Amino acid sequence: QQLNLHNVQEKERRSSESLLMSQFPVTLKKQLVDDWEFVTQLGKLVKLPRSPTVDGILTKYLEYRVKKDNKISDSCAEVTKGLRCYFDKALPAMLLYKKEQKQYKEEIKGDVSPSTVYGAEHLLRLFVKLPELLSSVNMEEDALNKLQQKLLDILKFLQKNQAHFFLSAYDGDSKGADGAKGK
Repeated sequence: QQLNLHNVQEKERRSSESLLMSQFPVTLKKQLVDDWEFVTQLGKLVKLPRSPTVDGILTKYLEYRVKKDNKISDSCAEVTKGLRCYFDKALPAMLLYKKEQKQYKEEIKGDVSPSTVYGAEHLLRLFVKLPELLSSVNMEEDALNKLQQKLLDILKFLQKNQAHFFLSAYDGDSKGADGAKGK
């Protein structure tokens, strides 16, 4: 009996976690594929520091919410703060491709937070990992759904500002760039 209830709760949890991935904007999925190709196939890197940075993007998102809602909700501020914290912790552990490791070591020294150096390309990679990261957080279904709605809103904001936030071409700054077309 108890095992059955646990299985049902697990299924519900998985279905809500996939909400984020099932509604992931197609143009941003393409952005992820292009990002992967630039770095892993063409040996190109994102030139750092990025402008806007992850910090800058999240600040712009909060400003956008204030304009839209005439106020900033505590939950919205909390989600962006949590996202920034997750980003800073997750970047070196799971968001970098092998070819980006050296660049990370050169750019992030001392108390420098990755969110003040990296931009939209790496933030987008975090969104792909979030369902996996959130599955280990003990959160009620309703709270998890509300969180995912807020994360989807941030994704839509990224999509709306895609031309401004994302690079269209990367630096040929990595070994292995053999005259591949950039800009």
